[in-house]
Amino acid sequence: MSEQDDRSRFEAVYRRTYEQILGYAVRRCSSPEDAADVVAETYVIAWRRMTELPDGEAGRLWLYGVARRVLANHRRGERRRLTRHAELTDEIQHLHAAPAHRGEQDVVGEAMDMLADSDRELLALTLWEGLDPGEIATVLGCSRNAARIRLHRARKRFAKALEKIRPSAAGFASRPLVEKESG
Repeated sequence: MSEQDDRSRFEAVYRRTYEQILGYAVRRCSSPEDAADVVAETYVIAWRRMTELPDGEAGRLWLYGVARRVLANHRRGERRRLTRHAELTDEIQHLHAAPAHRGEQDVVGEAMDMLADSDRELLALTLWEGLDPGEIATVLGCSRNAARIRLHRARKRFAKALEKIRPSAAGFASRPLVEKESG
């Protein structure tokens, strides 16, 4: 394949997938600038590895996998930079009483924060990206069955986290976030 063919193929993939990969990054990054960096690095890797980039739908899922790994590297760097910030935030929160009433979004956010990064990512791939277990398996590089099992366990841990935060949230946990089985 010539360099012009590679360029044309890359441009077509970019146009077809850019909004989805950008949305993936924006929903997971703390700033639009960080999301732009993740997306840019994802497409740099895609350009460098054009010969490995599958065609069609498999290519989109391959890009999600690349973006996931770029994001993991970004998060590791961000965690190192923000360690002190997190400590100060915790200290401030302990100095000020939390409001007695929390909205559902606050409860869900707190429950998500209690989960491991891998569980949050599984739930986000399902809810935010609308991927089914087969597609998630492709993104994560595992079997469909492994993805289904991991997703099932992540949903159970999410329900338990909700219950810890607010025992009355048990009814809330029965909503589709934790019980929806797709694929």
